[in-house]
Amino acid sequence: MSSGFAFIHVADTHLGYEQYNLSERRDDFDNAFSEVVEKVLELRPDFVIIAGDLFHHARPSNITLERAVRNFRRLKEANIPVLVVDGSHDHAPNVVTGTILNPLDTAGLICYLPRHDGACWENDYCYVYGIPNFRTRERFEERISGFYSLKKPAPRKDKFNIFVFHMALDTSEISSVFPRAAADASPNLIPDGFNYYAGGHIHAPIHFRLRGGIVAYSGSTENVSYEDAAFMKGFYYVEVSRDMEVNLNYIKLERTRKFKVIERDYSGLHPKDIVEAAVKTVREADEAGAVIVPVLKGVLPVGASKKEIDLARIRSAAEKALIVHPIVFLRETEISEEIIKGIFNAGMKDLRTKSYEYFLQFFIQRNYSREEAEKRARAAIDLIQYLVRDDEGKVRKILEELF
Repeated sequence: MSSGFAFIHVADTHLGYEQYNLSERRDDFDNAFSEVVEKVLELRPDFVIIAGDLFHHARPSNITLERAVRNFRRLKEANIPVLVVDGSHDHAPNVVTGTILNPLDTAGLICYLPRHDGACWENDYCYVYGIPNFRTRERFEERISGFYSLKKPAPRKDKFNIFVFHMALDTSEISSVFPRAAADASPNLIPDGFNYYAGGHIHAPIHFRLRGGIVAYSGSTENVSYEDAAFMKGFYYVEVSRDMEVNLNYIKLERTRKFKVIERDYSGLHPKDIVEAAVKTVREADEAGAVIVPVLKGVLPVGASKKEIDLARIRSAAEKALIVHPIVFLRETEISEEIIKGIFNAGMKDLRTKSYEYFLQFFIQRNYSREEAEKRARAAIDLIQYLVRDDEGKVRKILEELF
């Protein structure tokens, strides 16, 4: 290669995603992409790679499409080619529906790599090959050999070779940020001979070596889920020297909306107390325009239900935030089988005694004092007795004394 060059590697822009059913969030994804384009025009790379999930849907709205076209025209007018593969979101759901990437390719605004002869784009110093997204690991393993046969990857010996894909490779480096069970492909099915493997689908910036090349995921440009808030938003600016040495520069976006994720363990608290604590936490975190995500974790007391959590009250606790979106990971519990078996397999005890011990454990595990638990256990036994007898007077009297 006679001289060096540079390119942009970006992915997972998810244009058109109206997160939380808010048009403001749709605008956020569009604005993040506009910031990417602005930085591209400042950096003036030789070309741009978008490694899947350019759009959140295969058929985006007209509003989203118009904004995307406007940005692609800016790049086209600057003579910066845009090379794209589809992702799990903008992949064609069927042959009839297709994907919006096809007409954008026909219009000359992008080069949708899998659609072209050889699934590639090439210039004097670089060869770029891209595969489509197959949505699941099973489909990828079934169909990728057929795609390779039809459009054979052919890295050039005298050029810098780039392989573009959208899936999570089953490697230890990726499993550190992405569940291994959700991996889309074995790295053994990725061809050799490439200098740079430009990946999408992992919403965290990460890179590592693989068979003599560099595997890189640029991460997402906005928070598609609250878990994404833990990672920077941006893309890679990749400089390649004439000796094919690679220098990765991460370009951070500066105008993305602030997410405040607050995880708390509320084990042992009653739903009412959890709501009060969560409301207090949200009020303390309130900030103009922010997305606040309180994550409620822990184990509820015996008999308590997640349905008792007043989510509406938590959502309305902030005054300045764009939205409060609580996530509930609370687990419900019952009296353990060991305790129940210990009570009802205790030999010669009569049913009344066994029932009393059961109710006593029930109320103790709901955080009542021993004295109050004993009182309520006795009342429960008496209630059963008089309910069976259909003695409404006694039932009413017990309830009045209890409450």
